[in-house]
Amino acid sequence: MDRPEPGDYIDIHTHGACPADGVFSVENIMAHESRLPGKIAGLTFTAGIHPWHLTEDNHKDLMDYIRSIAGNENIKAIGEAGFDKLRGPSMDLQRTAFGEQAAIAKEISKPMVIHCVRSWDELLSSHRILKPELPWLVHGFRGKKELAMQLVNRGMYLSFWFDFVLRPESAALLGSLPKDRLFLETDGADVSIKDIYKKVANDLNIPEGELKETIYSNYHEFFGKTRIA
Repeated sequence: MDRPEPGDYIDIHTHGACPADGVFSVENIMAHESRLPGKIAGLTFTAGIHPWHLTEDNHKDLMDYIRSIAGNENIKAIGEAGFDKLRGPSMDLQRTAFGEQAAIAKEISKPMVIHCVRSWDELLSSHRILKPELPWLVHGFRGKKELAMQLVNRGMYLSFWFDFVLRPESAALLGSLPKDRLFLETDGADVSIKDIYKKVANDLNIPEGELKETIYSNYHEFFGKTRIA
């Protein structure tokens, strides 16, 4: 199945996932890897140009790859794409590549998965300018409540950085945000998505089954308008 079942633990963003009973993983393909998505039970895919691996020299080739793969029925979203002021090429090139990927996402009616490090002004500005019709999911979030609410108020979803969400201090932020914008992830780290769910359910003072139901519903809302090209 290329979609989760009720009761699954959903890992919304990971790398190198292996099928596991009761776990549904969204595997990220980065354009420089030139991988193709397979039809694998318990897995589905996103694909995009990660800013860490973008250069002036490979920009065109990476974009050609994304254009060639974006319409694949096993690719559910474009990304991770985004901005990083700590690592990557010039912000001008990052901005260009992001805009091109956003245009592809719009053309084929798929949402986007976002990588953003110390570039929130760029992300918010891009969202205002591009006015996407389908939602964006910011993966690996570990910021403050004020920033989280800015993103949520623009219709974005947040998936929390696995290391941050396992810390005690994440509880207050988790409790302050609308649950219908929440996702959880491992990002390919050696950590169990089941342990992450257990910690977050405890922080939210809800049964783990209720958290599963919430994230299952969020998954279908996020991908619900996706058109398979």
